[in-house]
Amino acid sequence: MRNGGRIAAAIDVLSDVLTRHQPVKSAARDWGKRARYAGAKDRAWVSGLVLDALRKRNSIAHAMGDDSPRGLILGALAHAWGWNIREIDAAMDEEHAPSKLTLQERERLVMAPDPTAPPHVQGDYPEWLAPHLARVFGEEAAVEAQAMAVRADVDLRVNTLKVDAEKAAAPLKSAKAEPSKLLHNAYHIPARDPSQREASLESIPAYSKGWVEVQDAGSQIAAAAANAQPGEQVLDYCAGGGGKTLALAAQMQGKGQIFAYDIDGRRLSALIPRLKRSGAHNVQLVHPSEPTQLEDLTGQMDLVFVDAPCTGTGTWRRRPDAKWRLKPGQLAKRQQEQTDILAMASTFVKPGGRLVYATCSFLMEEDEDRVSEFLAAHPEFTEEDAAEAAIASGLLTDDGAAMVRNYRGPSGSVRLTPRRAETDGFFFAVLRKA
Repeated sequence: MRNGGRIAAAIDVLSDVLTRHQPVKSAARDWGKRARYAGAKDRAWVSGLVLDALRKRNSIAHAMGDDSPRGLILGALAHAWGWNIREIDAAMDEEHAPSKLTLQERERLVMAPDPTAPPHVQGDYPEWLAPHLARVFGEEAAVEAQAMAVRADVDLRVNTLKVDAEKAAAPLKSAKAEPSKLLHNAYHIPARDPSQREASLESIPAYSKGWVEVQDAGSQIAAAAANAQPGEQVLDYCAGGGGKTLALAAQMQGKGQIFAYDIDGRRLSALIPRLKRSGAHNVQLVHPSEPTQLEDLTGQMDLVFVDAPCTGTGTWRRRPDAKWRLKPGQLAKRQQEQTDILAMASTFVKPGGRLVYATCSFLMEEDEDRVSEFLAAHPEFTEEDAAEAAIASGLLTDDGAAMVRNYRGPSGSVRLTPRRAETDGFFFAVLRKA
């Protein structure tokens, strides 16, 4: 496909996303079924442009004076991909391209960004979230949000149950992986040009051997704050796909026991092949259809890890379409779920044990507010220094240690953001039972 046809396809896909409220992945897949002539590079190009149009939706619409799929896609070419007017003109002259640029579009495509635009426009987030971001970031809300409106890097965690970081280095060269600045046993792959096809990490032998797992550095640091020790009894209460379960298993060097539970049995089942590949033999799955198995753990755990379901605001770089689907009612629902989950998870902590609460959200309503509410209702728990807990794991580099200390809150919890740490947005707190 030539660029003109690709632009037309991107407009069609974005129309499905906005009018039918489809995730980009689903809309792009549906388009691919209709366009059998499109190759893998074409699909990557179209998806990349749609995602960037969504990442910068407000600022592009403001710049173009047009929030239609056409206006957003054309604006993304200029304001996200850096195309000049000649390149856009040339593409629009091609066969299968959309209609040629209007005079207004040509004028708007060459205009500089408006420095007087409201923060939610400059930062590309829903206007109703403006007071929530201002509460967390103050006057830096727009700047913090701008760092969430770009393509995300990829991080890999070295599975130390099978290999050390030095041995994993050679097979990761083909993926252009670099040692992480924040973590000893991790590698970092910078984000590629959004118009290019992303390399499949699953095709790398090191992945199939179980030497590495794809896991954002922020998630790895949150798991490090658990500082799971060999021989401990651990419950991963919202295990999901098992990324943190596997990270905890590596910390424990295969000794002790980890119980992985999730209310969604299907998500839990997806962990089985990952466990086999990782070589983690001290993990037991606790299926929601067997409640007595979970009840037997009451008051027995040295550590309970809660990666709570949340709005996912911290993952906006990876899922920009979800940013625009988020509504106030969903936030309220998540807050109630988090309150209930924390209360239930705490019943499994033994005296002297610890409870780690984490979210991939930067909203205080899901983070500090939930921890404060829990501590008020459960005076047997006290909050500890989450930054020092992560450092004590020995997994953080000197740069990583300085970073978590710098972004430690007054109560001891830590909030990471793309701007602060070049990670997804993450919050974590460590609570100790008397």
